[in-house]
Amino acid sequence: MKTNKTVLVTGGTGFVAIHTMLQLLQQGYTVKTTIRSLNKKEELEKALRTSGIESFENLSIYEADLLYDIGWSEAAKGCDYVLHVASPFVTQEPKDEKELIIPAREGSLRVLRASRDAGVKRVVLTSSFAAIGYSTNTPGHVFTEEDWTDPNVPLMAYIKSKTVAEKAAWDFMAREGGAMELSVINPVGIFGPILGGISSASLDGVIKSIIGGLVTSSPSFTFGVVDVRDVADIHIMAMEHPQAAGQRFLAASEGVMSFYDVAELIRKERPEYAGKIASFPNTDQNFYITLSTQKAKDILDWKPRSKEEAILASVDSMMN
Repeated sequence: MKTNKTVLVTGGTGFVAIHTMLQLLQQGYTVKTTIRSLNKKEELEKALRTSGIESFENLSIYEADLLYDIGWSEAAKGCDYVLHVASPFVTQEPKDEKELIIPAREGSLRVLRASRDAGVKRVVLTSSFAAIGYSTNTPGHVFTEEDWTDPNVPLMAYIKSKTVAEKAAWDFMAREGGAMELSVINPVGIFGPILGGISSASLDGVIKSIIGGLVTSSPSFTFGVVDVRDVADIHIMAMEHPQAAGQRFLAASEGVMSFYDVAELIRKERPEYAGKIASFPNTDQNFYITLSTQKAKDILDWKPRSKEEAILASVDSMMN
């Protein structure tokens, strides 16, 4: 099954990007990807090979950094679509929020500019629930794509970087996007199977910490869960679907979880991995979020896996 369409996926060694490239290659697309250093090429190819990709004739790898112009025009050349998945992330809060905000915003604009100049039909930008859910705490509020985080209030650097970058992308499209189209995906916490050692912050921060006994109490908040395979899927759907142009899509499984919920799920379903899990009580959830993904279901007919399946897939791939 070969298609004549070419897709650029940025940030090829990222968790979402590697799963997205896998699905695109399996579906017969010609795929281009960018990595910050070609030294990472072997890591990328190994991850795809472990998932059954035997030939790389439909994959081209380019060196390009979000902070510099070099490489982007070449990478975007000849592409029908661009999936801009790459974004800076740090595990610790930086001393200066600009360390995250500048590469996130300037990188998005750099990719959009190169895509427009190359005649790309549509860009799908990976944003985050961070750009939706951090300015409203009204009890009972249901978060949808209509909500925006206010970047002008005190925020963690990552949350602010995703919000600023997405707003800059929409502003660019309105001002100088030309005939190019933009769709945006706003995932919650991304879990699911690790490919060839390529993991995510959610897996390391939640699953690994709980299984390793590093979490000894459940923070008083809940979080959304989505499987990385479904995040890859919704990117491709938003890339192809005519009605996805100009839209943002919240990507989440049904319901939310707390650290306590995750620990109890592992205890029940994977007791062989639960030996080090600390015994901590359930905490009253001061920040309990409610999400609606009806838009993605209605427009794209997107059907995500359950949050439990996403968590257990994380556990299984991490422990095997």
